[in-house]
Formats: sequence, structure tokens, C-alpha cells
Amino acid sequence: MNLEGATAIVTGGCSGLGHATAIKLREAGLNVALFDLNEDLGNQRVSELGTANTIFCQVDVRDEKSVTQALDQVSAEFGDIHLLVNCAGIAPAKRLLDRDGQPAPLESFQKTIDINLVGSFNVARLVAARMALQNPQGEANERGLIVNTASIAGYEGQIGQTAYAASKGGIIGLTLPMARDLAPLGIRVNTIAPGVMGTPMVVAMPEKVQDALTANVQFPKRLGLPAEFAKLVIHMMDNTYMNGETVRLDGAMRMPPK
Repeated sequence: MNLEGATAIVTGGCSGLGHATAIKLREAGLNVALFDLNEDLGNQRVSELGTANTIFCQVDVRDEKSVTQALDQVSAEFGDIHLLVNCAGIAPAKRLLDRDGQPAPLESFQKTIDINLVGSFNVARLVAARMALQNPQGEANERGLIVNTASIAGYEGQIGQTAYAASKGGIIGLTLPMARDLAPLGIRVNTIAPGVMGTPMVVAMPEKVQDALTANVQFPKRLGLPAEFAKLVIHMMDNTYMNGETVRLDGAMRMPPK
């Protein structure tokens, strides 16, 4: 797919992996729509990335009306939508039973599933409906690409990660059937499962904590770079034959129980 002049939506695009992805997409010549909740930060990111080719939409990924209104705004500003990158998510940590034997609150589990899994599915289905109406491009007659964000916790969830691991495992499980559903329409679907990434929140942690996080990384023995996640998104966009895949980005790390 031709990157120059294409349009991308990045959920959770104002911070962390989403922000890093938005930067790389703009550098590659794409128009970018940031879907996030923090309006002040969103306006700041638009100013940083360039007001001519970037917009911010205040979006709750769980809410159909909120997403639909934002998609209308993107279409009015940029026209066709060629790429969706779902990065919006939360990562609470709660054991199934606490030290007093009390069960984890159900609402915490439900919120995590709703934002990480249902939210990703919600945005993907609504974007796919618009992509399906677009004219196909290139030799492959491609209409678009959806990239979802899982985690290696979806394979090896740690103690206290029941909700997070379940939500990310669900995204991994979505990948192939979603790709199969959309294949006749020329829309591809891939997932990235990052390991321990050096987002601003993690980099701000004490060095001892960072060392513990990278102890099981094989090589290179460091935190992953958000820019490396973004580069993989761009490769997935450029490589038309990559479809229905979940790619681990983790330095050969396998998560221990804690």
C-alpha cells in the first residue's frame, strides 16, 4: 500500500505506543487522526505533529456513537481511511483473590475487557465498514489494513494479570478470523504482541525496576523501543502479503509468573 498521502487512525494515539506510532506515520507522509480521551494532550499532539495533516478526536472506543462521529470527522477531513492502529488500552493488576481472600472486583475485570478487547473490536468493525466502500488500490486491490495491539501477556500472563491477559489473549484470538472475514474485501488484519516496552511511564521507573523487567529478555537485553513498534506497523502496511498474523516483539522474552 502506498504510504504517502494515506490516512491512518491511531487509538490511544496521544501517549505510549500510540504516540510513537503517530510520529512514525507522520514521518512516512500519512495523515493521522488521533483517537483519545485527553483533549488537552490531544491538541498538544496535533500542534507537535502538524496541524495540516493531523487531527484529534475525543473518542471512547467502547461507544459506537463516539467512534462513528469521529470517523465522520476523519472522512470529512482526509477522505478514505487506509490504516487503523488500535493502541488504546489499560493494564490494571489485581490478583484473583487478595491477601484477605477477597475476590477481585468484577467491575475491574469487565472494564479491562471492555476497553482493551471490546473497544478494539468496536473500532475495527466500524472502520472496516468504511474501508469496504473504498476503491481498491495497487496490484493487490487492497482497501485497508487493521493492526491491533495484544501483548505477550496474552500468551504468558503473570500473577495479577487475569484481566489484562484475558483481554490481550482475546485480541490474539480475533486476528485470524477477522482477517478471514475481511479478506474478500481486500482488507488485511494483523496484530502486534509487544513485550516490555520503554514507554515514558516505564522509563520513569527506578533503574532497579527496569532491570527486573528486562531480566528475561534474551537479546538485545533492554526495553523495547516504542519506535520499534511503530516501525513494525509501517512494515505491515508496506508488506501486502502479511495478513492474519500475530507478531511478538519482545527480544525472545518469555514472561515468568511474576
